[in-house]
Amino acid sequence: MTTAYELRCRECGRAYGNQPLSICEDCFSPLEVEFDLERARGRFTREAITAGPLNMWRYKALLPVAEDYVPTTPAGMTPLLSAPRLGARIGAKNLYIKNDAVCLPTLSFKDRVVAVALANAQAFGFDTVGCSSTGNLANAVAAGAARLGLKTYILVPADLEPAKILNTQVYGATLVRIDGNYDHCNRLCSQIAEKYNWGFVNVNLRPYYAEGSKSVGFEIAEQLGWRLPDNVVVPMAGGSLITKIKKAFRELVALGLVADKPVKFFGAQATGCSPISTAVKAGADGIEPQRPNTIARSLAIGNPADGPYAIKAIRESGGWAEDVSDVEIVSAIQELAETEGVFTETAGGVTTAVTARLYAHGRIKPGELTVSCITGNGLKTTDVLNGAYEQAVPVKPKMTEFAAWLDERTGELVEVA
Repeated sequence: MTTAYELRCRECGRAYGNQPLSICEDCFSPLEVEFDLERARGRFTREAITAGPLNMWRYKALLPVAEDYVPTTPAGMTPLLSAPRLGARIGAKNLYIKNDAVCLPTLSFKDRVVAVALANAQAFGFDTVGCSSTGNLANAVAAGAARLGLKTYILVPADLEPAKILNTQVYGATLVRIDGNYDHCNRLCSQIAEKYNWGFVNVNLRPYYAEGSKSVGFEIAEQLGWRLPDNVVVPMAGGSLITKIKKAFRELVALGLVADKPVKFFGAQATGCSPISTAVKAGADGIEPQRPNTIARSLAIGNPADGPYAIKAIRESGGWAEDVSDVEIVSAIQELAETEGVFTETAGGVTTAVTARLYAHGRIKPGELTVSCITGNGLKTTDVLNGAYEQAVPVKPKMTEFAAWLDERTGELVEVA
């Protein structure tokens, strides 16, 4: 390698240096960033990380950006929260929530991957960037591009949640609504990337983009006191996040920052779009594409690009995959908010509901240290809770009126002094 990292084919191993490319020209398999860990060893230490900024860029030595790159967006380093009240409900005694619902700047883990992708877009000389998205990625690309002064074209399914559409347009991005699902958007983006000299973060910049997800794994290990959990529960759309958290753990072990131990990886999907969990349950290695039909639009990818690799990561670790219904998703959003004060979007509802099921079915033991990944904020999908809460008649600003209201509500006599 002429740099600390380069692109390599995940199947045949052909090296491609560094360029905006995502598919091997020989075997048509996906490309992945491969790091020279020996070259990174002296720069990626606990001491160097601790001395770095309090965001994802403290791990810059193992992210695919130039050594002299100066980041401008402080994404990452989101809270790892103990979840005892949720745990008590679902039978978990050592449960944590990795809360990317508060990630900067657009309140989802996609801010991490976009930060790395746009750094490479600049390095390759693109002045126009774009993506296909089910919502969170659109928000992150629009905000990141605005901060860097890049022109932006973003393709989304026409039925995307209104809050996510607004949260893309407000940054000045050119939003293109497509009469189709995510897979239609993604296919069109691939064709556009071939015709125009644009950097699409999840097409020709995809290998770099995906590496940003490793920061989730690095943070989990550091926040646990430089140790690995027993289990990680991860929502799956394209399937990349679960593979990159596993890669992050593997790199930490190789560099001696954490002790090696078995970690089981569990994937979470919505029943209305569950190609990866369906394959895991069936014992299949490949993906059978599905037509999405779920309120969890941020996970609604019927033909996930990294599906086979997600299956492999789950199976090799001894983990499992589950999927849950729309009703269970809404219930889990409410349960997480009521117990731990975390308001998540539908993808987080999927993860929370699947986590509960994994404990109920005995796939995760009560005392094991488990991290459940919450990847987006509930303010983006408030439409799924429409009608869930009664709007009561206003109470007049008098103590007697309040006491009467409270008496009616609780059935208890409240004396007024």
